[in-house]
Amino acid sequence: MILLSSAIPNDLLGAAYYLAVKYAPLFLFGIRNTLIIALTSTIIGLFLGLAVGLLKSIPVLPDDPTWKKFAIKLIHFVSSAYVEVFRGTPMMVQAIFIYYTFLNFFKLFPLLGSYKLTAGIVIVSINTGAYMAEIIRAGIQSLDKGQNEAARSIGMSNFQAMFYIILPQAIKNAFPAIGNEFVVNIKDTSVLNVIGTTELFFQANTVAGTTFRFTDTFFVAAILYFVLTYSTTRVLAIIEHRMQVPVSGGPSSSSTPGLIAHTEKQV
Repeated sequence: MILLSSAIPNDLLGAAYYLAVKYAPLFLFGIRNTLIIALTSTIIGLFLGLAVGLLKSIPVLPDDPTWKKFAIKLIHFVSSAYVEVFRGTPMMVQAIFIYYTFLNFFKLFPLLGSYKLTAGIVIVSINTGAYMAEIIRAGIQSLDKGQNEAARSIGMSNFQAMFYIILPQAIKNAFPAIGNEFVVNIKDTSVLNVIGTTELFFQANTVAGTTFRFTDTFFVAAILYFVLTYSTTRVLAIIEHRMQVPVSGGPSSSSTPGLIAHTEKQV
Protein backbone atom coordinates (compact mmCIF):
# COMPACT_ATOMS: atom_id res chain seq x y z
CA MET A 1 0.00 0.00 0.00
CA ILE A 2 2.88 2.35 0.78
CA LEU A 3 4.46 1.62 -2.60
CA LEU A 4 1.16 2.33 -4.34
CA SER A 5 0.70 5.66 -2.55
CA SER A 6 4.24 6.73 -3.33
CA ALA A 7 3.65 6.04 -7.04
CA ILE A 8 0.77 8.51 -7.19
CA PRO A 9 1.79 12.09 -8.12
CA ASN A 10 1.38 14.69 -5.40
CA ASP A 11 -0.39 17.34 -7.49
CA LEU A 12 -4.17 17.12 -7.90
CA LEU A 13 -4.32 16.92 -11.69
CA GLY A 14 -1.45 14.44 -11.93
CA ALA A 15 -2.93 12.22 -9.23
CA ALA A 16 -6.39 12.39 -10.79
CA TYR A 17 -5.02 11.38 -14.20
CA TYR A 18 -3.04 8.53 -12.63
CA LEU A 19 -6.07 7.18 -10.74
CA ALA A 20 -8.40 7.59 -13.73
CA VAL A 21 -6.07 5.52 -15.92
CA LYS A 22 -5.12 2.89 -13.36
CA TYR A 23 -8.67 2.29 -12.14
CA ALA A 24 -10.44 2.94 -15.44
CA PRO A 25 -12.23 -0.46 -15.43
CA LEU A 26 -13.76 0.28 -12.03
CA PHE A 27 -14.88 3.77 -13.04
CA LEU A 28 -16.28 2.53 -16.37
CA PHE A 29 -18.22 -0.23 -14.61
CA GLY A 30 -19.68 2.37 -12.25
CA ILE A 31 -20.60 4.64 -15.18
CA ARG A 32 -22.33 1.76 -16.94
CA ASN A 33 -24.47 0.94 -13.92
CA THR A 34 -25.20 4.60 -13.24
CA LEU A 35 -26.52 5.12 -16.77
CA ILE A 36 -28.51 1.86 -16.69
CA ILE A 37 -30.20 2.84 -13.44
CA ALA A 38 -30.81 6.46 -14.43
CA LEU A 39 -32.20 5.73 -17.90
CA THR A 40 -34.32 2.73 -16.92
CA SER A 41 -35.69 4.44 -13.82
CA THR A 42 -36.58 7.59 -15.77
CA ILE A 43 -38.52 5.58 -18.35
CA ILE A 44 -40.33 3.47 -15.73
CA GLY A 45 -40.91 6.55 -13.59
CA LEU A 46 -42.41 8.37 -16.58
CA PHE A 47 -45.00 5.63 -17.17
CA LEU A 48 -45.69 5.43 -13.44
CA GLY A 49 -46.05 9.20 -13.30
CA LEU A 50 -48.36 9.12 -16.32
CA ALA A 51 -50.63 6.65 -14.57
CA VAL A 52 -50.69 8.58 -11.30
CA GLY A 53 -51.00 11.95 -13.04
CA LEU A 54 -53.98 10.72 -15.06
CA LEU A 55 -55.61 9.30 -11.95
CA LYS A 56 -55.19 12.61 -10.15
CA SER A 57 -56.72 14.41 -13.13
CA ILE A 58 -59.98 12.43 -13.12
CA PRO A 59 -62.70 15.03 -12.54
CA VAL A 60 -65.54 14.63 -10.06
CA LEU A 61 -68.69 15.67 -11.94
CA PRO A 62 -71.79 16.96 -10.14
CA ASP A 63 -74.06 14.39 -11.82
CA ASP A 64 -71.85 11.40 -10.96
CA PRO A 65 -73.43 8.79 -8.67
CA THR A 66 -72.32 8.76 -5.04
CA TRP A 67 -70.29 5.57 -5.36
CA LYS A 68 -68.36 6.98 -8.30
CA LYS A 69 -67.61 10.23 -6.48
CA PHE A 70 -66.35 8.23 -3.51
CA ALA A 71 -64.18 6.01 -5.73
CA ILE A 72 -62.65 8.98 -7.54
CA LYS A 73 -61.93 10.82 -4.29
CA LEU A 74 -60.31 7.66 -2.88
CA ILE A 75 -58.13 7.40 -6.00
CA HIS A 76 -57.19 11.07 -5.62
CA PHE A 77 -56.29 10.50 -1.96
CA VAL A 78 -54.11 7.43 -2.62
CA SER A 79 -52.38 9.13 -5.58
CA SER A 80 -51.71 12.30 -3.58
CA ALA A 81 -50.44 10.27 -0.62
CA TYR A 82 -47.96 8.44 -2.87
CA VAL A 83 -46.70 11.70 -4.36
CA GLU A 84 -46.41 13.51 -1.04
CA VAL A 85 -44.67 10.65 0.77
CA PHE A 86 -42.01 10.08 -1.88
CA ARG A 87 -41.45 13.78 -2.50
CA GLY A 88 -41.39 14.55 1.22
CA THR A 89 -38.85 11.99 2.39
CA PRO A 90 -35.14 11.64 1.48
CA MET A 91 -34.30 9.07 -1.18
CA MET A 92 -31.62 7.64 1.08
CA VAL A 93 -34.24 6.73 3.67
CA GLN A 94 -36.50 5.34 0.95
CA ALA A 95 -33.63 3.26 -0.42
CA ILE A 96 -32.83 1.63 2.91
CA PHE A 97 -36.49 1.00 3.77
CA ILE A 98 -37.48 -0.46 0.38
CA TYR A 99 -34.29 -2.48 0.00
CA TYR A 100 -34.52 -4.30 3.34
CA THR A 101 -38.30 -4.65 3.17
CA PHE A 102 -38.27 -6.37 -0.23
CA LEU A 103 -34.79 -7.91 -0.10
CA ASN A 104 -36.02 -11.45 -0.78
CA PHE A 105 -38.01 -10.22 -3.78
CA PHE A 106 -34.99 -8.44 -5.27
CA LYS A 107 -32.89 -11.59 -4.90
CA LEU A 108 -35.34 -13.42 -7.16
CA PHE A 109 -34.76 -11.01 -10.06
CA PRO A 110 -31.06 -10.16 -10.39
CA LEU A 111 -30.35 -7.79 -13.27
CA LEU A 112 -27.02 -8.37 -15.04
CA GLY A 113 -26.15 -10.73 -12.21
CA SER A 114 -26.80 -8.21 -9.42
CA TYR A 115 -29.98 -8.06 -7.36
CA LYS A 116 -28.73 -4.77 -5.90
CA LEU A 117 -28.91 -3.28 -9.38
CA THR A 118 -32.53 -4.43 -9.55
CA ALA A 119 -33.21 -2.83 -6.17
CA GLY A 120 -31.60 0.41 -7.31
CA ILE A 121 -33.79 0.62 -10.40
CA VAL A 122 -36.96 -0.08 -8.40
CA ILE A 123 -36.09 2.51 -5.74
CA VAL A 124 -35.21 5.30 -8.18
CA SER A 125 -38.21 4.45 -10.39
CA ILE A 126 -40.69 4.76 -7.51
CA ASN A 127 -39.12 8.03 -6.40
CA THR A 128 -39.07 9.39 -9.95
CA GLY A 129 -42.69 8.41 -10.49
CA ALA A 130 -43.80 10.79 -7.74
CA TYR A 131 -42.07 13.73 -9.43
CA MET A 132 -43.22 12.69 -12.90
CA ALA A 133 -46.82 12.58 -11.68
CA GLU A 134 -46.65 16.25 -10.75
CA ILE A 135 -44.89 17.12 -14.01
CA ILE A 136 -47.58 15.37 -16.06
CA ARG A 137 -50.38 16.87 -13.98
CA ALA A 138 -48.93 20.36 -14.48
CA GLY A 139 -48.53 19.66 -18.20
CA ILE A 140 -52.17 18.63 -18.48
CA GLN A 141 -53.39 21.64 -16.52
CA SER A 142 -51.30 23.99 -18.66
CA LEU A 143 -53.42 23.17 -21.71
CA ASP A 144 -56.49 25.14 -22.71
CA LYS A 145 -59.64 23.40 -21.42
CA GLY A 146 -61.29 24.22 -24.74
CA GLN A 147 -59.25 21.49 -26.44
CA ASN A 148 -60.88 18.81 -24.30
CA GLU A 149 -64.31 20.34 -24.92
CA ALA A 150 -63.64 20.43 -28.68
CA ALA A 151 -62.60 16.77 -28.66
CA ARG A 152 -65.74 15.81 -26.75
CA SER A 153 -67.89 17.83 -29.14
CA ILE A 154 -66.77 15.69 -32.11
CA GLY A 155 -67.73 12.49 -30.33
CA MET A 156 -64.53 11.52 -28.55
CA SER A 157 -64.81 9.87 -25.15
CA ASN A 158 -62.95 11.33 -22.18
CA PHE A 159 -60.31 8.61 -22.57
CA GLN A 160 -59.88 9.25 -26.30
CA ALA A 161 -59.60 13.01 -25.77
CA MET A 162 -56.98 12.48 -23.08
CA PHE A 163 -54.99 9.86 -25.03
CA TYR A 164 -55.04 11.43 -28.49
CA ILE A 165 -55.32 15.17 -27.81
CA ILE A 166 -54.34 16.21 -24.29
CA LEU A 167 -51.58 13.80 -23.32
CA PRO A 168 -49.31 14.21 -26.39
CA GLN A 169 -49.32 18.00 -25.95
CA ALA A 170 -48.83 17.72 -22.17
CA ILE A 171 -45.79 15.46 -22.60
CA LYS A 172 -44.34 17.75 -25.25
CA ASN A 173 -44.72 20.80 -23.01
CA ALA A 174 -43.33 18.90 -20.03
CA PHE A 175 -40.34 17.48 -21.93
CA PRO A 176 -37.78 19.91 -20.41
CA ALA A 177 -38.84 18.88 -16.91
CA ILE A 178 -38.88 15.20 -17.89
CA GLY A 179 -35.37 15.52 -19.30
CA ASN A 180 -34.27 17.28 -16.13
CA GLU A 181 -35.44 14.26 -14.13
CA PHE A 182 -33.05 12.08 -16.13
CA VAL A 183 -30.17 14.44 -15.34
CA VAL A 184 -31.15 14.48 -11.66
CA ASN A 185 -31.33 10.68 -11.61
CA ILE A 186 -27.76 10.41 -12.90
CA LYS A 187 -26.62 12.27 -9.81
CA ASP A 188 -29.12 10.69 -7.42
CA THR A 189 -27.87 7.17 -8.15
CA SER A 190 -25.05 8.04 -5.74
CA VAL A 191 -27.58 7.62 -2.92
CA LEU A 192 -27.74 3.90 -3.74
CA ASN A 193 -24.27 3.58 -2.25
CA VAL A 194 -26.03 2.96 1.09
CA ILE A 195 -27.37 -0.39 -0.16
CA GLY A 196 -24.15 -1.37 -1.94
CA THR A 197 -25.20 -0.83 -5.55
CA THR A 198 -22.04 -0.62 -7.63
CA GLU A 199 -22.69 2.71 -9.33
CA LEU A 200 -20.11 5.44 -9.94
CA PHE A 201 -19.98 6.81 -6.40
CA PHE A 202 -19.60 3.32 -4.94
CA GLN A 203 -16.71 2.60 -7.27
CA ALA A 204 -15.06 5.92 -6.47
CA ASN A 205 -15.41 5.15 -2.77
CA THR A 206 -13.77 1.78 -3.37
CA VAL A 207 -10.82 3.39 -5.16
CA ALA A 208 -10.46 6.02 -2.43
CA GLY A 209 -10.50 3.35 0.27
CA THR A 210 -7.80 1.43 -1.59
CA THR A 211 -5.46 4.35 -2.25
CA PHE A 212 -6.35 6.64 0.69
CA ARG A 213 -6.39 9.51 -1.84
CA PHE A 214 -9.93 10.77 -1.25
CA THR A 215 -9.55 14.26 -2.70
CA ASP A 216 -7.97 13.03 -5.91
CA THR A 217 -10.39 10.13 -6.36
CA PHE A 218 -13.54 12.17 -5.85
CA PHE A 219 -12.17 14.88 -8.11
CA VAL A 220 -12.15 12.22 -10.83
CA ALA A 221 -15.70 11.19 -9.85
CA ALA A 222 -16.87 14.81 -9.99
CA ILE A 223 -15.44 15.23 -13.49
CA LEU A 224 -17.12 12.01 -14.64
CA TYR A 225 -20.48 13.08 -13.21
CA PHE A 226 -20.14 16.47 -14.89
CA VAL A 227 -19.32 14.87 -18.26
CA LEU A 228 -22.35 12.58 -17.95
CA THR A 229 -24.79 15.33 -16.97
CA TYR A 230 -23.45 17.93 -19.41
CA SER A 231 -23.54 15.48 -22.33
CA THR A 232 -27.08 14.49 -21.37
CA THR A 233 -28.30 18.10 -21.21
CA ARG A 234 -26.81 18.81 -24.66
CA VAL A 235 -28.53 15.78 -26.18
CA LEU A 236 -31.82 16.70 -24.50
CA ALA A 237 -31.51 20.27 -25.78
CA ILE A 238 -31.14 18.96 -29.35
CA ILE A 239 -34.19 16.70 -28.93
CA GLU A 240 -36.20 19.56 -27.42
CA HIS A 241 -35.25 21.83 -30.33
CA ARG A 242 -36.37 19.22 -32.85
CA MET A 243 -39.66 18.78 -31.02
CA GLN A 244 -40.60 22.42 -31.45
CA VAL A 245 -43.32 22.87 -34.09
CA PRO A 246 -42.86 25.99 -36.27
CA VAL A 247 -45.81 28.38 -36.48
CA SER A 248 -46.12 27.67 -40.22
CA GLY A 249 -45.85 23.93 -39.69
CA GLY A 250 -49.33 23.37 -38.35
CA PRO A 251 -51.38 23.87 -35.21
CA SER A 252 -49.69 23.56 -31.88
CA SER A 253 -50.61 23.95 -28.25
CA SER A 254 -51.52 27.41 -27.08
CA SER A 255 -50.05 26.65 -23.70
CA THR A 256 -46.71 27.87 -22.49
CA PRO A 257 -44.11 25.35 -21.30
CA GLY A 258 -42.99 27.90 -18.73
CA LEU A 259 -46.19 27.29 -16.82
CA ILE A 260 -44.82 23.96 -15.70
CA ALA A 261 -43.20 24.44 -12.32
CA HIS A 262 -40.72 21.69 -11.58
CA THR A 263 -39.51 21.24 -8.04
CA GLU A 264 -35.97 19.93 -7.53
CA LYS A 265 -35.70 16.58 -5.80
CA GLN A 266 -35.07 16.35 -2.14
CA VAL A 267 -32.27 13.94 -1.49
